Amino acid sequence: MSSHLVGVGVGPGDPELVTVKGVNALRAADAVVVPVMDTGERGRAEATVLHYVPEEKVVRVVFALNERTDRARREAAWDAAGERVAALLREHGRVAFATIGDPNVYSTFTYLAQTVAELVPDTVVETVPGITAMQDLAARSGAVLTEGTEPLTLVPVTAGAAVLKEALAGPGTVVAYKFGRQAGEVAEALREAGRLEGAVWGSALGLPEESVRPAAELDGAPLPYLSTLIAPPRRDGGRGGKL
Repeated sequence: MSSHLVGVGVGPGDPELVTVKGVNALRAADAVVVPVMDTGERGRAEATVLHYVPEEKVVRVVFALNERTDRARREAAWDAAGERVAALLREHGRVAFATIGDPNVYSTFTYLAQTVAELVPDTVVETVPGITAMQDLAARSGAVLTEGTEPLTLVPVTAGAAVLKEALAGPGTVVAYKFGRQAGEVAEALREAGRLEGAVWGSALGLPEESVRPAAELDGAPLPYLSTLIAPPRRDGGRGGKL
């Protein structure tokens, strides 16, 4: 029989935002892997999973999360994590991997699945979509992501401020992920593009320390790494003006 590896999106942090399909996938798995940093603290994915499955079913696997400068360390962590999950698959047959947001949107699951597929070639890889931070922030702030024919551009600010500036020069809504450490550059890019009005940012969505604020209040101080920004375009045409 083939082994099954299921990437389950568990949303941005609010356990009520895990889909019914996601909960069923977590409960059907023989083991549920959650990514943790080498410092060992409980992450959002693990905290969310523990609302739905018993702790003894959860397997914590260390990843070099957010590591961008030391490629060797990052890839060694991916290899070790892949070996750990491959061993679980050989033992159990069905393993779920819980990831914040969606497993197909900037997720660690992508690298894990590639590694496991090489180690256990008959593995069937599946994903269960999850609610993303931009969707949650839009709901909590009242920001409309798209209207009519507007495009939507999603950029990780870890790629550099130039990528964000190019997106802001376009016609549609821009969503920026992982911009907390470059909050000052982001605020300046919004001002230069005339995009401060209506833009919002949020962090720790669905958690006790949640913050949802107008982007005009950005003062350049560093924010949590996983902060999210929504910068809608100017909408002057009234109802249906973008159709």
